[in-house]
Amino acid sequence: MVAIASGAKIASKWATVTPLRSADYEDGIRNPKVDWATAAVAAGDAWKAGVTQAMAQDSFRKGVTAAGTAKWQAATIEKGPARWQQGVAIGQGAYEAGYEPYRAAIERLTLPPKYAKRDPRNLERVKAVVDAMIKVRTGRSAA
Repeated sequence: MVAIASGAKIASKWATVTPLRSADYEDGIRNPKVDWATAAVAAGDAWKAGVTQAMAQDSFRKGVTAAGTAKWQAATIEKGPARWQQGVAIGQGAYEAGYEPYRAAIERLTLPPKYAKRDPRNLERVKAVVDAMIKVRTGRSAA
């Protein structure tokens, strides 16, 4: 039998020591041993194989079922709200840049005429916007 500390002791040490390593965490991000994008692209086949295997094993559904809503809610409520405002503020520029192609495509549209409330022809206006969004998403020019 192998001598190993209890799970509680290991977890306690991890929770005590790891938060003190934020400088190491930042250094690892700023000075990676291998460029992240290069390594991520090179791992594409391994990612695809892993996802295919997970799908075959129904891992997503099993994992969600095992965790359950209560675990998800508890962890999210405990961590999320305190990080929400800062995360949104940090992400403002990326949000703007990511949405801009869609916003610009909407701006370029000439929508069909608007008819009376509940007139089914008004759905053509919705379709025009949806079609433009699909064109942006798939890399085709919009409107």
